[in-house]
This record gives sequence, structure tokens and C-alpha cells, in this order.
Amino acid sequence: MAIPSFAFAQQKYQWKQATSAGYSYQYVTDDPLKARFYTLKNGLKVILTQNNKEPRIAVNIPVRTGSNNDPSDHTGLAHYLEHLLFKGTDKFGSLDWSKEKPYLDRITELYAEYNKIPTTDSLARKEKYHEIDSISGVASHYSIANEYDKLMSNLGSQGTNAHTWVEETVYEENIPSNALNKFVQIQAERFRNPQFRLFHTELEAVYEEKNRGLDNDGWKVNEALLAAVFPTSNYGQQTTIGTIEHLKNPSLIAIRNYYDKYYVPNNMAIVMSGDFNPDEAIKLIDKNFSYMVAKPVEDYKDPIEKPIVGPIVKDVYGPSAESLTIGYRIGKAESHEAMMADLIGEILNNGKAGLFDLNLNKTQKVAKSFAGPDQNKDYGVFELGGSPKQGQSLEEVKNLLLSQIDLLKKGKFDTTLIKAIVANNKLAKLKSLDNNDARIGMLMKDFINSKGEQWPFVVSEIDDMSKVSAKEVIAFANEIFKDNNYVIVYKHKGEDKNIAKVEKPKISPVETNAGKQSDYVKTMSEQKLPSIQPKWIDYKTAIQKGKVKNADVLYVPNKENSLFNLYYYYDFGSYSNKLLPLALTYLQYLGTEKYSSADISKLFYDQAASFSASASAESMTMSISGLNENFSKAVSLFEDLLLHCKADEEALTGLKNRLMKSRTDAKLNKSTIASG
Repeated sequence: MAIPSFAFAQQKYQWKQATSAGYSYQYVTDDPLKARFYTLKNGLKVILTQNNKEPRIAVNIPVRTGSNNDPSDHTGLAHYLEHLLFKGTDKFGSLDWSKEKPYLDRITELYAEYNKIPTTDSLARKEKYHEIDSISGVASHYSIANEYDKLMSNLGSQGTNAHTWVEETVYEENIPSNALNKFVQIQAERFRNPQFRLFHTELEAVYEEKNRGLDNDGWKVNEALLAAVFPTSNYGQQTTIGTIEHLKNPSLIAIRNYYDKYYVPNNMAIVMSGDFNPDEAIKLIDKNFSYMVAKPVEDYKDPIEKPIVGPIVKDVYGPSAESLTIGYRIGKAESHEAMMADLIGEILNNGKAGLFDLNLNKTQKVAKSFAGPDQNKDYGVFELGGSPKQGQSLEEVKNLLLSQIDLLKKGKFDTTLIKAIVANNKLAKLKSLDNNDARIGMLMKDFINSKGEQWPFVVSEIDDMSKVSAKEVIAFANEIFKDNNYVIVYKHKGEDKNIAKVEKPKISPVETNAGKQSDYVKTMSEQKLPSIQPKWIDYKTAIQKGKVKNADVLYVPNKENSLFNLYYYYDFGSYSNKLLPLALTYLQYLGTEKYSSADISKLFYDQAASFSASASAESMTMSISGLNENFSKAVSLFEDLLLHCKADEEALTGLKNRLMKSRTDAKLNKSTIASG
């Protein structure tokens, strides 16, 4: 692994080399994940971090390619391929590969012929697709649907999934720790010789995704924003789902070429976090994935975008509630600029004490507002957004959002907020160390952005952030937020007259061969998993008990980290008082004789603590969490709020307005309506 040439602000985070069990690896000093970075002989990256809190292992298999690398005449191809990696190989997913193969080859040829027929010749296309449908039906007599899912289910895997985005395709599993050996064998087979069977049924699923996206106002806003922010780059000019024209003309030949080009070991990684021995895991992975052969891979190179000269205004129409989004183009992820964008995002909107939080959300001047960066490998977007309350125009919301940017640029914010942001980031990092998905998420994203080479920058980001001055924040804000260098997308309530849905072709039912198994699956099923020895908890000794006046107290010492969680449970809820849920929501807008509501939010944030309160039908729960060192302060502040909160008629009126607006908006939201 090449070590980046730039100097890190924190010299304690440095690359070091080590060897264990015959394998060399790199690690970063003072890395809280203690991650090992291996590079196998064929270039495959293996990134391992141990977390023995539960007998499970979270796994990501990322490929450094996504829709940015889709051929310009076959957008949506990377996403198609992701779906097809669940269909099996010549060893599983088929009852008889030798008999199935000729039909799959013919289907590939038929799609090539189908692509050559002009879309205007609907009759010829219909006839050719009928032929594809017929041959696919015959081929399905040899295929076994969902064998990969069955293999994972038999292992005890949870959350079998995958996703494709602009520069990544990631395959995700969460397995029991005793299944690692078998799991690695299956994954190695999965990528050895994937077969694109049952493809036309997968088309139906992708068409449905596309049609849902065309119905989703949020997706339409995002696409309009990115297209304007990136008029040249594929970040804005190609969508992951693809265009209707290209979805109608898939090419199995192009998909195979894409697979052969990008799904190579020196462009992939295996990232694992959980209960395993890294020395044993690397041997296992090397043994099973050594068949892969490295090939030269050229990364997608983003064109240099010209500065935005605007404001550029876009309008999107749809049935959902009105909103607006403003986007500024920023630099690449894992850079000083990205760290500054993260910091500014939290100065504006951290959920408690940012400018948006205190000046807009807490005071209920808008129904909702947000701010923050969305960062990718080569470019990012800093977004501001908001929704109007009843009787408010989008233009008024825009002015309120930009007024907060103006305050930031003039330095009119509490400069102690930087210290509080650092403390809260440390709190979030401590919490994430317990979560395997969070751990591999950070490592996976770093692999996508830099092949893992920038991990010292990722690890040192909080320390680097702590050294940023208010003067630097103001200078950076003035650099990226100009009066005319942004795109604004107005989401209006109304009919979208430009929607053109993907018409689904007629697809005959296929044979799934439910209940049948390939020989490969039978063999795998016969391999017995080693047993996991349970660790029983003796609740009599694990939970300490006591009383505070009339309340029972149950206490478990936290020996893992420096965090606390305190819960208050009450055995009454909304059945006892239907106004209780409303009262608990109202609480977050109230102050006391001593502190305003904004003061309380800021005090909690300064202490890296938070509270919540909610009621179900028959119970109510209040909770406080944060750093151990601030336990007494946080609890005292919360109990003072409960005992001495002052009614605020203006806040109540604003809350009623927001609730009425949210209910009206919900009636316009298709997803909310569909979920009942």
C-alpha cells in the first residue's frame, strides 16, 4: 500500500508495518478500531478489525466502481450487475449447468439483437422480446431461484443485501462467527463465474425501482440538484438507476464486459468487523480468493467543473409537500476541505445547538430545516434545505436559510461551539466502536475513496477539527458560500407533466424449482458448523438493585467505555392521558426560570449529552445519555427542566402549526399513504 505523501496534523496517527502468522499488514498507530490492512499477492485488500462483544461478524465486499463508470450508452448497468450477483454461478443456482448454458448464451445473443431494433419499431421489438421471454422460460427449467439467499439463510446470515451508488458497489452480510469458513468459500465461489440467469425477471424489478423513483419527489429534487451542480461530471449527468431509454435496451454483453473490467481483486476489498481471529481469517481469505487475477483498472476521472454562476434555479413538481434545497459544490472527501465542510455543517445544524437548530427549528420559524455536506471521492455538495410552515412561502424559507449563512460568514456564532462539536464527535465515535456495521462502514468508505490509503486522515479528523479556529471557519464559509455560486431547487406541489414511466414488457411466469437444490448447495449443507458456546448472564449479580425514595433502581456498571445511559420508566402512557405524547414533544421547546429552551439545548450539547422522552399506549420512557464525566450535570439539568419547565404559549402555537402542517403533508406523501 502506498503511504500518502501529505503530513498529518496528528503525528501519532502513522502507518506502521507488522507481520503475524506469515502475513504482513499495515496498521495506523492509535487507531481505535485497531484495523489491519492486508494486500494479498493478487492485489485484493483485506481490512480486518476485531470486536468480540457478540459472536457475529459484519462483512462488506466493496468494489470500487458504480454508476460513474457506466458506459454512456448503458447507464444503470452497474446496478443491473449488482442484482445479477445474487443469481449464482455455474455451480449453484442451476440444476444442470451443461444443459442451461446454451439457453443463457442464446438469451445473451437475443438481447444484442433486441438492442439493434429501433425503439420506434414497436412491433419488431415486441416480437423479439417474445422470443427472449420464450427462451427464458425454457432456461428457467434448469435454474434454481434464490439459491444464494438460501445459502446465506442456512448460515444464519442477517441483512443479506447490496447497494450501488456513484462510485461503489457493496455486497453486505452479517454472519455468526462460527460460519466464517463456509461463508468465505461461498463468497469466493460467488465471484468466480457468476451467471446472468433469470435476467428478464430482474428487469421487471429494476423497472419497478425506476418507476418508484419517478414517483418519488425527493429523488427528483436530488437528481435536479446534482444535474445542475455537476453539468459535466457523471455525478450529475448519470443516475445510478439509469435512463428509461437505456433500461429498455439492456446488454448482457456490456454487463459481462463491465464485470470483467472492474470486478478484479486489485479493485475489491473484503472488510470485516466482529468476533474472529484475524490470523486465521486472512489465511482463509487468501486460500479461497487466490484464484482471482489482477488486471489494470483505470479510475473514473472527473472533469474539472467550471465555477457555478447563478443562482441556478430549478423547479420540480409533484404531489408531496413543498420544500426547497440549495446546493454548493465543494471538494473531495477525506481532505482538509471535507473536514472543514463537516465542521461547518455541524455549526449550522447539529440537531441541538447549531444556527439552524436554535434560530429556525427551535423557534419554529420553519417547519423543518437542515444543512450539511454530502461528500464523494472527487467532489461533494453542501446542501441547505427547508420546508415551510403553514402560510409560509418557499421564498421566505430561502431567505431564512441564507440569513443563517450570512451570520456564519460574519462570525456571528458562539465560537465555543467548535469545542462542543469536537466533544460530541468523540461521543459519537465511542458509540460507533460497539457497532460492527458502523466500524466496517467507515473502513469501507475509506477504501472506496482512497483504497484505504487515507485511513490516518480519517482517524485523525476529530483531533484536526479541534485545532480549527473561528477565524478559519469564517474564512472557509466566505470561500464556499458566495451570493451566486449555488443551485436552488424549488419543490412545488402540483402535477409533474414530464413523467414518462417505464412500460414493463409482458413476462411469462418462470419455473423457480422451489425445493430443489444444486449439488453445490447440498455439499455446503453437509458441512457442519462448529458450535458457539453461549455465555450466560447471571442477572442476580450482573444487575445491581436499589431504591431512590419510591422508585426501583436497576444498575449495570459500564466497563466497556466512558459512556452512560440512564432510563426512567413509567407504567402509564397515552391510554392514561391522550395528551401525554403531545406534552413530551412540547417539552423540547420549553425553558425554565433560569434557562431558555435554546440555553438548555446548548448546555446539553456542550456537555455532549442528550435526552429524549416518548410515550407508548401503556408506558412512558425518558432517557439521558452522554459522557460519564458529565453525568451529574446532565441529570441535574434534565430534572430541573422536568420540575421547573415554564409554559410558553408562543411555542405551543408554533407546535400546533407544525403538527397540522405535518399531517397535511402526510396526506400528500405516497409512501406514508401506502404504509397506512
